Amino acid sequence: MTNVSQAEQVLLDQIRLGEEQAWSQLVNRYEGRLATFARARLGQKHDCDDIVQETFIAFLRALPRFRGECNLETFLFTLLRRKIIDSYRRNAARHICLIQDVYNSGTSDEGPSDALDCFEAGSPAVSWYARNEEQADRQHAALEQALYDLVNGYKKQLSLMELKVVEAVFYGHLSNADTARLLGITANRVGVLKHRCIKQIRGHIDQTAVSIDSDSTVFESMLTDIWQNSRLSCPKRNTVGAFLLETLDKDWHDYVDFHLNTLGCHYCRANLDDLKRQNAENNSPRSLHVRIMESTIGFLNKPT
Repeated sequence: MTNVSQAEQVLLDQIRLGEEQAWSQLVNRYEGRLATFARARLGQKHDCDDIVQETFIAFLRALPRFRGECNLETFLFTLLRRKIIDSYRRNAARHICLIQDVYNSGTSDEGPSDALDCFEAGSPAVSWYARNEEQADRQHAALEQALYDLVNGYKKQLSLMELKVVEAVFYGHLSNADTARLLGITANRVGVLKHRCIKQIRGHIDQTAVSIDSDSTVFESMLTDIWQNSRLSCPKRNTVGAFLLETLDKDWHDYVDFHLNTLGCHYCRANLDDLKRQNAENNSPRSLHVRIMESTIGFLNKPT
């Protein structure tokens, strides 16, 4: 699953105690990829630095309520995405993949922007499982586990064409016909793979005591929302690094290339661009890091 790792939990515990060194370590780890993501979406460095700075402030404000629903990178990217949407409310800022800019099929991210709203209440279409918080948590956990098992099953079996299909359908939110044209296969094959995927997920849910809406449109919206929030198929940063160094096996290189350059996941492209920049930069401190530290240090909880 995508919850915080043991190392991340240690770092969080230190930050909750007001340790500036731990906070500086977290900022240094993530500022580059967040700034790259923001610049890719907004194109103006000054505004991007402001939004990244606001994102780290939002992180500290949300920290007392953060329960480890996802890893730190996913949480920070989600906060940043909300800040971008709050600032610009443009259609382009709502797409998480470049492919959505081409097909204009991205989902709306309208909704409240409080730091944890996207995890506690879900994304904009929250009506599909908002009966009560406990039920919503059970539904989210069951669906996330089902999707996690599906994605990792494809990866272990090297069924990477199948993974591309479900990624395009649920993460990129493309139609069967668009997915078929994108991947050079028949729409019928896409439909079969999508049906098989949904059947497997519903089979997993049937083994739990969780009740999920049977309406196909609602169900697929739930899957898309969880896929986007949890970034279930996004390659790890070290895998993106191996792709950059061209050390991946051919099949994996082809899949990561699809994820980065065809699907165009903005999160992973931000990681790729940040890694490229790190390879080219010297080790001198960056002004953005200084700005973030100066503007956020007052939000650290100091022991009394």
